Order: sequence, then structure tokens, then C-alpha cells
Amino acid sequence: MGLHSIRRRVVDSPDSWGAKRRARRALWLSETFPDLAQMSVIDLGGRVDTWERAPVRPKHVHVVNLEPLPNELPEWAELDYGDACALPEKITKRRYDLVFSNSVIEHVGGHERRVRFAESIHALSDAHWVQTPYRYFPIEPHWVAPGMQFLPVALRSRVAHRWPLAHTPASSRADALQSVLWTELIDKTQMRHYFPQSTIRCERIFGITKSLIAYKLP
Repeated sequence: MGLHSIRRRVVDSPDSWGAKRRARRALWLSETFPDLAQMSVIDLGGRVDTWERAPVRPKHVHVVNLEPLPNELPEWAELDYGDACALPEKITKRRYDLVFSNSVIEHVGGHERRVRFAESIHALSDAHWVQTPYRYFPIEPHWVAPGMQFLPVALRSRVAHRWPLAHTPASSRADALQSVLWTELIDKTQMRHYFPQSTIRCERIFGITKSLIAYKLP
């Protein structure tokens, strides 16, 4: 079995272990917010296709991301190009039933930017669901590399450049370094600091915390 096949079986394919974990989190979301199908949701840093596959889709989804905008959208979706840490007024003046974010806060760029990201979430709605990989899970999830997050930056960038199980292999050492510098896993203390009024739920595997979810009901 090739390394690409291993990654697909672990995290990428529709029937992979990672896909099953994502489906379980989607079920948790719908159980936590039983009126989800009637809600207006803003997804900070997400993608429309995530909601196309979701078992329960909100009435309206507004995605804000720094990725290029697609040409077509389903009628229930809205998409803006924007920085979730510095949202434009046309978005900040609106209110939503729920703010959703999945595996984004670890990529926004340091503590000060994470504070601003959390401030955006608190300003947009009384309710939120924010998920992030847990720093002290033994496998770094973006590269599927054991203990990579604990290495010095120089070694992490070497791993990012050559590790065969990366989601998107780095094209150069500079590209690998950029990926490493923009990925900073956080722990429970940090999550509680950014979301002090939230419940922190731990997603566990064999008793070990894999990811953290900060959620707050309306």
C-alpha cells in the first residue's frame, strides 16, 4: 500500500477514520443545536461544500474565507472574501443565530489574532461552535506526523517539506516554512481564555483528547 493510500484511509477518503470523526462531530452539532435546520449560520474560514455534505443543513449559511470565490452557489448559501479577524462592516453589523468555525483558529496567526478572531465570534452571535485540534494529542493532524508540533520551527519545516503523509506536499522549503508558521495548535487553557463563557467539549480517542470544541447556546 502506498503512502498516499495510507493517508486516504486515515483522513481523506469518504469512509476514512477522519471522515467518520467529522461525521460524529456533525451529529454533535445537530444535537447541541436542535433547531439548526432553521438557523442562519456564519461559517468563519469554512467552505460551502462542507454544508452540502452535512446531515443537517442550516436554513442559510454565510461563509467567510480568504479563498477565491466560486462562480456559483446554492440558493441557501452566501460567500464573502474576508479576514475573520478583521471583518468588514457589512458583516459586523449583521447578527446570526450561530457562528461556526472548524479547524481555523490554529491558523489565524498568533495570540493577538486569535483574540480578534474570538471577538468577531462573540460580536456576531450569542451562540457559537468552534472546533480546533488539541495541541497535546500525540499526532499532529495536518501532517499526520507523530509529535511534530513539539519540534523547533526548523525541524518542523523540514518535516513539512519531506513528510509523505502531508495533505498538500510543500513545493519548496520556503513553502514548508510558511505552512509551519501559520499552524499553531492550542491547548485547553488558551481555548478557555478565548471563550470564557463557553462549554469546552473534548473529542477523545482511546481516552486521549484529540480536539476541543468551545460551544455556547443562545
